[in-house]
Amino acid sequence: MRSLLTGALCAAALSSPALAHAVLERGEASPNQSYRAVVQIGHGCQGQPTTRVTVTVPEGVIAAKPMPKPGWTLATVKGPYARAYPHYHGELREGVREISWSGGSLPDDQFDEFVFQARVTDAFAPGETVYFPVRQDCPEGSHAWSEIPAAGQSARSLKSPAPGVRIVAAAQAAPTTAPAAVVKAGDLAIAQPWMRATPGGAKVAGGYLRITNGGSAPDRLVSAAIPLAGRGEVHEMSNTGGVMRMAPLEAGLTIKPGETVELKPGGYHLMFLDLKEPVKAGATVEGTLTFERAGTVPVRFAVGAIGAAGPGGTSAPAADGHHHH
Repeated sequence: MRSLLTGALCAAALSSPALAHAVLERGEASPNQSYRAVVQIGHGCQGQPTTRVTVTVPEGVIAAKPMPKPGWTLATVKGPYARAYPHYHGELREGVREISWSGGSLPDDQFDEFVFQARVTDAFAPGETVYFPVRQDCPEGSHAWSEIPAAGQSARSLKSPAPGVRIVAAAQAAPTTAPAAVVKAGDLAIAQPWMRATPGGAKVAGGYLRITNGGSAPDRLVSAAIPLAGRGEVHEMSNTGGVMRMAPLEAGLTIKPGETVELKPGGYHLMFLDLKEPVKAGATVEGTLTFERAGTVPVRFAVGAIGAAGPGGTSAPAADGHHHH
């Protein structure tokens, strides 16, 4: 009886979309906003490695731009849209309809991400869901995560659900508040700690601030912490040959005497991992920063909108739509 029960539970778990091979990290997007799609591949095809990942860009999602991936060959298929869509400098009538990464080998017991950015148009209204079918190829066989639920049907009832993104109204700008007081810690002055809100299910969040060293000796930021995350790290993001790379600074971030270092999206930043719950826009999050000389310093992070460009809280209107940690 115990064996039968265990088998039934395993079968039920394997049929759940939560354990699907292909999911999207960010489960929400807004009309007329950029969307950074991170396709997560959790395991291969019955023990085989994944050698190709292909994403279909649905109608109503335009200006798709894939991120190259070291060790993989990137290819796109372009085609006409069903109608013209307003864009920054006129109208778009065609664009990338399919993206594939091939030639690599992702072992069955490893996890990886495949990234592209695009713009969700007003073809979708809040409350709707837009689906991005994904095909996963292996040396022998493949699997298409392409099933789309019918009206009133739950995606959980499907065996091979396509990754979906729920459309929500764009976050409204938070009321303007007085700037947070600068936190002093020895020779250091810490200004404007802030974070971006995260969608439900996200496991990482970025943190940003500005540090000025008014002393005569260098100090080093070695870690950060908030109650909502399992751990916090100091990261650096760089652009090498058009490829964005992010890596932890194992030795920490040095702040030289007389220097001001800004941690911001697209550069140095804090990365909070293993989130226990979403970070909500408009909230404040208590946290700590740990320095080599100044020790552990309490700070309070103001939370802006998802994809916010700065501590003001609203989403960035950048023409290329980039929102990095």
